[in-house]
Amino acid sequence: MVPYNVNATLAKTIVLIAGPVRTHDRIGHHDYLAGCKLLADLLRRSSGIKPIIVHDGWPEDSRITADCAAIVFYDGGGGNQGFLRSPERIERIQTAVDAGVGIVMIHKTVAFPLSLTNHGRAWIGGTYVPGISRRGHWRSRHVSFVDHAVSSGVESWRIRDGWLNNIQFVDKMSGVTPLLWSGRKHGGANAGGDLDIVSWVYDRPGGGRSFSFTGLDAHSAWSLPGLRRFVTQGILWSAGEEIPASGVSCNMDSVAIDSYLSPRRSRTIGVLQGLGKTAARALRFRRRW
Repeated sequence: MVPYNVNATLAKTIVLIAGPVRTHDRIGHHDYLAGCKLLADLLRRSSGIKPIIVHDGWPEDSRITADCAAIVFYDGGGGNQGFLRSPERIERIQTAVDAGVGIVMIHKTVAFPLSLTNHGRAWIGGTYVPGISRRGHWRSRHVSFVDHAVSSGVESWRIRDGWLNNIQFVDKMSGVTPLLWSGRKHGGANAGGDLDIVSWVYDRPGGGRSFSFTGLDAHSAWSLPGLRRFVTQGILWSAGEEIPASGVSCNMDSVAIDSYLSPRRSRTIGVLQGLGKTAARALRFRRRW
């Protein structure tokens, strides 16, 4: 295994690992690759940052994750994440964590299977736990933000997004700083308390930073300037970058945002395939995460 070496010369590379994009689905839904392409272009605006995009959940050569400042995962959940598919991949991420590499997880990526929740908490401070945590779509209005570098210059936004909350955190939430809340009852207010946390940062006890954001179900969310800046700055903070008080440049028009979208085929076929898989699972008495 190639050793990690996060130093002043090589600590500017940020690896963005996009989960597989379904061929049959509505345009923009769970378009992990489009999101990573958009983020790469935003990250390039910060001096010295070199983003690298990886397709289909894991690089062909896992050494690409060596000598980087941060690794971003935008993928499915429940054990379908590419980085959880083998002990060797889990070990690779653990090596990065031990070396202080920033770890970022977006949307369902925070949903670990029960057997790996301890890994998830050690890496990002908290995880969605099957049978305990909650997920769904609801409306949120985010108008005030925690005094943290990630929130610098972030504008308010309204959205109907797919969220995961009631995250199960490390003991006493040590090292965890909540940044954003969302729940069915209170919307985007923090009145729901810890149960409604949907984004947080984690200063890992062994060194290194992690940032998690459980929204971004659809590519259309990137049209919101505040959300774009919030997530981009979460990545940069995780990579050890200084965030200016006014925030980083994240201007982008709708034409540019849509230009990243992956092509999709008729969803009808995909729906039928999904029904077939659901029926097969039911027959085998398998419970989804």
